[in-house]
Amino acid sequence: MAITSVTARLALLASVALIVPTAAVERGPFEGAARGFPVLRDIDGKQIGEGDFVQWLENGRLHVRIVYSGRTRRIEENAVFRQSPELAQEQWSLQETRDGKLYRQFAVNFESLTATAKKLEDGELKNWSDDVKVDAGRAFAGFGFTLATKALRARLMRGEHVELQTVGFTPKPRAVTVEVSYGGLDRVPMGGRTLRGERYVVHPKLPLIAELFVKVPDAQIWLTSPAPAAFLRWEGPLAEPSDPITRVDLLPGGASGSATPVGTSGRRD
Repeated sequence: MAITSVTARLALLASVALIVPTAAVERGPFEGAARGFPVLRDIDGKQIGEGDFVQWLENGRLHVRIVYSGRTRRIEENAVFRQSPELAQEQWSLQETRDGKLYRQFAVNFESLTATAKKLEDGELKNWSDDVKVDAGRAFAGFGFTLATKALRARLMRGEHVELQTVGFTPKPRAVTVEVSYGGLDRVPMGGRTLRGERYVVHPKLPLIAELFVKVPDAQIWLTSPAPAAFLRWEGPLAEPSDPITRVDLLPGGASGSATPVGTSGRRD
């Protein structure tokens, strides 16, 4: 349906004006050692793998490792962050094995601006390597977007749409601009409970010509509400745009249901 009313046009212009590129992500809540046992599910809530999350401080850096283990699949994500003077991701990698054999492996070094990929295709392990044009301090991947969202939370809840960057894999590595925004306050069923979560949307911004050929789904991140905000849920493609949408819940056990709006904006300062 075409937008014809003056009011709608003004609203559209106002929303565009709120898109704020950022030179660097300000320092968020300081992260220390932590341990958790999230669960990886499909979008219908069926469990794919049990999770083991651990983060620790080493040589002034925050290290994060997340492992999901299923019947035939094992997925391991690793990341390294600098937390001061601003939040910056320095490294990210994801490796998936199936039946004990390497299926795919992706890695980004945000300091050297290089990315590599390996994937088993037609029985052959193929390799890609390339330089990526992203800006250190505003480029994130994987769990890095949860930390970036926590750091940007106050701005996002005021209505700002913040542009960041990432490296996508198709499986060749490519630099991608993404827009992060606040999506509302939801009820989030998991682990036999229903929790309140602030929903944030990570939307890939592709050139118009690319949108004709490549469909890249949004990712969504829920943080606990009220503050202090902590990770609650993530939904999106696991590693490549063609991957099915998966869900990571903070709490294991019990049923996992789709998030539903609380019915108010949920905005808080």
